[in-house]
Amino acid sequence: MRNPKPVIVIGLGNPLMGDEGIGTILLSRLEQIAGRRKLTPSPNLEFIDAGTGGMNLLHHIANRQKAVLIDCALMNTPPGTIRRFTQQQVQSIKQLSHLSLHEVDILKVLEISRRLGESPDEVIFFGIEPAEICQRISLSPILQNKIPHYIQTILDEINPSF
Repeated sequence: MRNPKPVIVIGLGNPLMGDEGIGTILLSRLEQIAGRRKLTPSPNLEFIDAGTGGMNLLHHIANRQKAVLIDCALMNTPPGTIRRFTQQQVQSIKQLSHLSLHEVDILKVLEISRRLGESPDEVIFFGIEPAEICQRISLSPILQNKIPHYIQTILDEINPSF
């Protein structure tokens, strides 16, 4: 078994569906920032564009200290809102609302990972409320204008890993 880097940042979403692609777009920007800081390849941090998720996430998160997942999330908040959730917070409200278009897959993957004894020590979700989910390859102006804020919020979470 390979020895994974302790922290993984995973961008989720479909960039062909407008704001649904925010996770993968932010992941790309974070990788660029890490590259400019000459942090890649970092001994502690790995970036993965996982698209629309699914069971392939199981291998990416296996035996990590921390997994940070970034995705579009329907949270009944104003468009552009970013919120940080722990795995326990997502599971505790799962029956009440859908936090992500990929929520079922992610939570199922995390449960399988736990049963296999390979789950990350810590899982953090960053959900971003979409303004529009429709067929297009760009973000809505609301989300586009907030990218610097999103990047800083996520960097604050992963910065010790740099």
